[in-house]
Amino acid sequence: MDMGTVRDRGLVLLGCGKMGSAMLAGWLKGGLPAKSVWVLDPHPSNWVRAQGVHLNAGLPDAPAIVLIAVKPQMMAEALPSLKALGGGGTLFVSVAAGTTIATYETVLGAGTPIVRAMPNTPAAIAQGITAICGNALAGEAHLALAEALLSAVGQVVRLDGEHQMDAVTAVSGSGPAYVFHLIETLAAAGEAEGLPGALALQLAKATVAGAGALAEAATEDPGQLRVNVTSPGGTTAAALAVLMDEGRGFPPLLKEAVHAAAERGRELGK
Repeated sequence: MDMGTVRDRGLVLLGCGKMGSAMLAGWLKGGLPAKSVWVLDPHPSNWVRAQGVHLNAGLPDAPAIVLIAVKPQMMAEALPSLKALGGGGTLFVSVAAGTTIATYETVLGAGTPIVRAMPNTPAAIAQGITAICGNALAGEAHLALAEALLSAVGQVVRLDGEHQMDAVTAVSGSGPAYVFHLIETLAAAGEAEGLPGALALQLAKATVAGAGALAEAATEDPGQLRVNVTSPGGTTAAALAVLMDEGRGFPPLLKEAVHAAAERGRELGK
């Protein structure tokens, strides 16, 4: 199963909010014909309406793939409508947070190949990272197809199994919010030191974005990049003495935060 199969047999997108729209935009830009896509969404945006896809229309009998991008709380209502497509011929890929593979197997049937994925919000600008894992029926061809589709919005990594998904959710799924909060608090701290608010925010946003881009591009690891910018006894060293404190700095704080997110993910998945 490859992208040619998707063009021929069709792709069904269940839910076309921000994440679904970002993926759809990537697929269309990558050459997938609009007429190979069926979108099911009760409140489609004007942008979706203008793309020329099949919108809330009758589905093909055996689409190559169904991609589920509805919010978890809408799953119970939306998923049963696709039950007829379960059982083997169609690959199901889910980007819905917290919904386990077992949940899909219960509704769609145990003979259904299923790939569960966790993307993150930078997918909106094709800068996301998505982690995937499959059930026993999802073979290499299925995983490769899921990877090809999800790479439209950024990097894709494969997990050893679903047991790693809660940790991934806590690091990269929820992680953009931690970075946004860092930007907020860095800007507020600059303002407290006498900078105008707008300037402090501009400095904070550009600094975090630039440092992230440098970390991605550099051959050195982030620890070495930190050392490179830290002169002994200088201003950066003074700040890092606070941030790297093992009692109240980033190390214990982020460890606790990521653990809290992972634990909440485990609770929601039950």
